[in-house]
Amino acid sequence: MPDFRLDKLAEMSKSEKKVPAAVEFVDIAGLVKGASQGEGLGNQFLTHIREVDAIAEVVRMFDDEDVHHVAGAVDPLSDIETIDLELVLADMQTAEKRLERVERDSKGGDKELIAERDVLRKIVPVLKAGKPARIVGLDTQEQLVAKGLHLLTMKPVLYILNRKSGTVNVDAEGGSRWKALKNFLDSSGAGYVVVDAGVEKDLSDVHDDERADFRRELGVASDGLDDLIKAGYKLLDLISFLTTGEKESRAWTIPRGSTAPEAGAAIHSDFRDKFIRADVIHWDKLLEAGSWAKARENGAVRTEGREYVVNDGDVMEFRV
Repeated sequence: MPDFRLDKLAEMSKSEKKVPAAVEFVDIAGLVKGASQGEGLGNQFLTHIREVDAIAEVVRMFDDEDVHHVAGAVDPLSDIETIDLELVLADMQTAEKRLERVERDSKGGDKELIAERDVLRKIVPVLKAGKPARIVGLDTQEQLVAKGLHLLTMKPVLYILNRKSGTVNVDAEGGSRWKALKNFLDSSGAGYVVVDAGVEKDLSDVHDDERADFRRELGVASDGLDDLIKAGYKLLDLISFLTTGEKESRAWTIPRGSTAPEAGAAIHSDFRDKFIRADVIHWDKLLEAGSWAKARENGAVRTEGREYVVNDGDVMEFRV
């Protein structure tokens, strides 16, 4: 996870080691039309993604006769519709079978089965209409029940628009394909990033100090992989709090809304179970002070208790 705050803190503390937060991306083979019926990798593909927290769909944005497209023509919105429909069809099979079972088994009065039945009664008609399960209006308790179903279309989605330098790119062309895609992205509120995968691959062997110059030469303004990592982090609604010292400066990943003890558990379970208090200062205030000692002298360090909700960029020390 690119984080200039961590770089600055490590420099301030003269840390021996710097450990950034991480997002794990699992690259699997592409989805083809008919996957829900066993085409391509079929059910093997679908099994691979049932355990992930979110789905990133890579969508081709460039015309190139030398790179074959499985559908015979480049149409980003059509590709998205194909992928999304296959996920819906797979979920529909799963949900219908499960609903049939719980309709029968819930007659015994089991509260958990009744709750699952009621959630499935809401989800199945939406899937039958060709829509993803995530658009179903569920309350907090129903969302917990739905999570246990491991439905693919309950997962948040990020679209990766894959451009290619030196070719005609759909967004640069600005024609009907781009207008249709942009309208879909805007109307659905979907998150997306633009990446030139070929350039990123070429730059993977280039030293960090030289990458900016190469990007300028290639006409690629932003760091596509950095943008992707940050977008993934945001999609999962994660934040980072930081720790810093001579031995190590580290960014710790926690869900947004975590309390101080919950954040402490990212380091060690004792910091949650035996939590007494946490010393907290925002990263920029700590840099301004120059050290923990000076920040304490200036009264910039706060003492927070169990109910404190951690903010992105907090630098923390835990007391147990």
